[in-house]
Amino acid sequence: MGGGSVKELKSKAELEKTLVEKTTVILHFWASWCEASKQMDQVFSHLSTDFPHARFFRVEAEEQPEISEAYSVAAVPYFVFFKDGKSVDTLEGADPSALANKVAKVAGSVTADEPAAPASLGMAAGPAILETVKDFAKDNSKVESHSPGTGNGLKLRLEQLVNSHPVMLFMKGSPEEPRCGFSRTVVDILKKEKIKFGSFDILTDDEVREGLKKFSNWPTYPQLYCKGELLGGCDIVTAMHESGELKEVLLDHGTEASDSSKAEATEPGMGKGGISEASGLSADLNSRLDSLINSSPVMLFMKGEPDAPRCGFSRKVVDILRQEKIDFKSFDILTDDEVRQGLKVYSNWSSYPQLYIKGELIGGSDIVLDMQKSGELSKVLAEKGIPNGITLEVRLKQLITSSPVMLFMKGTPDASRCGFSSKVVNALKEEEVEFGSFDILTDEEVRQGLKTLSNWPTFPQLYYKGELIGGCDIILELKSNGELKSTLSE
Repeated sequence: MGGGSVKELKSKAELEKTLVEKTTVILHFWASWCEASKQMDQVFSHLSTDFPHARFFRVEAEEQPEISEAYSVAAVPYFVFFKDGKSVDTLEGADPSALANKVAKVAGSVTADEPAAPASLGMAAGPAILETVKDFAKDNSKVESHSPGTGNGLKLRLEQLVNSHPVMLFMKGSPEEPRCGFSRTVVDILKKEKIKFGSFDILTDDEVREGLKKFSNWPTYPQLYCKGELLGGCDIVTAMHESGELKEVLLDHGTEASDSSKAEATEPGMGKGGISEASGLSADLNSRLDSLINSSPVMLFMKGEPDAPRCGFSRKVVDILRQEKIDFKSFDILTDDEVRQGLKVYSNWSSYPQLYIKGELIGGSDIVLDMQKSGELSKVLAEKGIPNGITLEVRLKQLITSSPVMLFMKGTPDASRCGFSSKVVNALKEEEVEFGSFDILTDEEVRQGLKTLSNWPTFPQLYYKGELIGGCDIILELKSNGELKSTLSE
């Protein structure tokens, strides 16, 4: 990689320490195998020299999964821009002029006495490098647009790969010779659990390596799949292993383990309703679980939230409920270990997600999927008197009024996916306004429907008590005039 004034970022802690200083910071997420990253890094290095008051860092995306996941990095090269300790903009892809313009915007003048000229700063990196990068980007886009790897051919191949073994690990290297510490950790865990698994070395096939990130919506490796569904990466697998849940999930989905593992998974003394004679639940916990289960006619206990599931099985059930237009509430079991462990005993069901209808356990992802395919899910809902198939208009109105101040944006408040959304989030936070949000990138039906309902063609859109306030320009104008907080508290 190039020289200049660019520093390698080695940890999230180092980034957090840097951001506390409230200087201008620009991150370049790169990969050693990606030619576009290498070419763009030459531009990045030149810009670091031209803007000495800003701090420039490289982040090797796959070696720093904690940082990559925090900023929703799905492909490289990818750039994140910080000002005063806050993320204010992003850039994806090999576009040197756009990079130079965005750096100029956040970093200010090229020198202390010379104002920046964003429109022409694309030449800051030098014409030779710019031409090289532009030619590469042009050639790369042609390859992508004509490559079968971006269409159904690659999708079919990935589906075949993730389903080629009941437990399938996509890793760097092989189980005998892992090529990164995270891959080695997952291999060691699977061996300790005595779980049979297949593996694929993503270092041997760039098409699979890049394609699987988009296929799974998971930007880093390793990736572990069970029956074709993503469980997660190293951190999630490690947490599941330490809690004892990994073995339970794998066995629950019919994967192979040693006889001793199977024996451990079946505990004696489990009574009706899942109350264990050996480890009975306290009256308080039993009452709390009963209250949670009955807090909504359709209640989903899952990993993560509906807009940000933390495992493939949870994502599958959320998708099914949304496809069927079923109104439901959820509980993130990762936030409460008492509920997480207690509900396994209460329900006599060892894994998550768990779906309840009118207080009765329906099952996990496999059962819910089978019920959807057979039509039984709709039948059960009808028998329980729960309407499904709500209109899009009703759903949109429910979303708009789900919080007094509601922001429809690209990304999440902690990881905005566009500059306009980021600006509105920052404005609300600076005014100390509490707000709910919805990532319109996760639901195309909502994204398009809201444009029609609101008669407002772009995002973000901010609502107060169900009424549209406006988009980015209006919000910033209200803030500039000192009217934003009062408008959202009338």
